[in-house]
Amino acid sequence: MKKDYIKRSITWDGKRYYVRGKTDKEANEKLGELRATLKRGEVTIGENTTVERWYKEWKALYKENSGITQKSLGAYDEKFYGYICPAIGGMKIKDVRDVHLQKILNSQAGLSYSHVSKLRMVMKELFSRARKSRMISFDPSEDLTLPDAKKAGHRAITDTERLHILRVAETHPSGLWILMLLYTGIRPGEAAALLWKDVDFEQNEIHIYKAVESGSEEIKGPKTPSGVRDIPIRQELRDRLLPAQGEPFRPVFVTRAGNRHNSNSILRLWKSFRRALDIDMGAELYRNKIIKHVVADDLTPYCLRHTFCTDLEAAGVPINIAKELMGHSDISVTANIYTHKNQSVLHAEMCKLDVAKRVAPEEKNA
Repeated sequence: MKKDYIKRSITWDGKRYYVRGKTDKEANEKLGELRATLKRGEVTIGENTTVERWYKEWKALYKENSGITQKSLGAYDEKFYGYICPAIGGMKIKDVRDVHLQKILNSQAGLSYSHVSKLRMVMKELFSRARKSRMISFDPSEDLTLPDAKKAGHRAITDTERLHILRVAETHPSGLWILMLLYTGIRPGEAAALLWKDVDFEQNEIHIYKAVESGSEEIKGPKTPSGVRDIPIRQELRDRLLPAQGEPFRPVFVTRAGNRHNSNSILRLWKSFRRALDIDMGAELYRNKIIKHVVADDLTPYCLRHTFCTDLEAAGVPINIAKELMGHSDISVTANIYTHKNQSVLHAEMCKLDVAKRVAPEEKNA
């Protein structure tokens, strides 16, 4: 015998939805659940979908299978769930306006430029895709402006820092790694991925074509083709590399256990060198613990890379050649370093004006 069910229905955005229950109570409960689900936008992806629901769909469709790293996926989650979702996660995507997004950005005023620009990037990717998918008729992220933010950047080391770094590098276990960063300008992750076969003593070049990914132990190719490059070996570095040369397929830089470095061990490598540098520069010790630091807070391994670039500029290396050696994908990145205020460069260039002024007109035309 066929059992009768009680049917209930609801119309939502012009579409009819049905539920069935064995009793009035069950049917009504299911209808209530359906109404709540429709309200959250979890049945279909459309203009009534909530921002949070759309983020999950967008991430699964366009990010998780795009080849980006778990670290990058985590960065998207950090921006969305940390700042966007608390403000507009429950809103229907069709109801979001530019003012909602601008308020989120404005609330981050005074924080780092990197943070606010990445936050805006997530907004723009999320809503521009919704627009392209015809879920919404306009993109509320289109004309967002960044609030005032701190543009933090790396710097070149000072002459005093260079003196102490070179001295400590002579004896410290991390010394060769430090000199590699300073004399080649490669990134710490690129140095960690180097094998001895990549150090070509015959051609006097170091071949860069991979790196240890930040936040993991995975070896990956460069993000852009410009990351693949060959860097001539300076004599100061060659003199240290030759005695340390190992088997072709062994890492150039290894941990105490003889393994390739990862992000964590690279950090420990730097901390160890930085402590020795601090002491060499005159830090105060008490029972072998530093109680008064001398080394600058903003001194990082990337300062060595930055220094390599500024050394190229000081030596008169053309910016297009510097771009290739640095592995920059865009010459504007190199230009940002080449155009940093450097008093010695400014004085040298000003002297050229004095020399030009002293040259007689007939000498110029000679």
